Amino acid sequence: MLKRLSAIALAVGLATPAFADPVEGVWKTQVDDGAYAHVTIAPCGAHICGTITRTFNDSGEYNSANKGKPIVWDMVPQGGGAYKSGKIWQPSTGKIFNSKMAMNGASLKVSGCVGPICKGQTWTRVK
Repeated sequence: MLKRLSAIALAVGLATPAFADPVEGVWKTQVDDGAYAHVTIAPCGAHICGTITRTFNDSGEYNSANKGKPIVWDMVPQGGGAYKSGKIWQPSTGKIFNSKMAMNGASLKVSGCVGPICKGQTWTRVK
């Protein structure tokens, strides 16, 4: 009987879907140097990463060389919508910032520093 209960408990546990991190999805960046992007954020191991999936300028969507490139990586979930210890790449300058993120509803505040220079943006959820 104990073996049967253990087998049922294991089957139920395996059938339960993994919980998605609330930040997962597609986010629109702010305009930087005349362009903006849609970034798809998803888990990458125990961390959170983001890839540029669409790019836009004044003329609409265009095929940027940055599509498919990582823009966020190694973000460590802290709970409560906070993420730290990651990196964010700024395509317009080529700089990589030591970064953190804070999600509040449909807004994602990304910020980071390279030495004494710090920058930030607020991204909005697309889906």
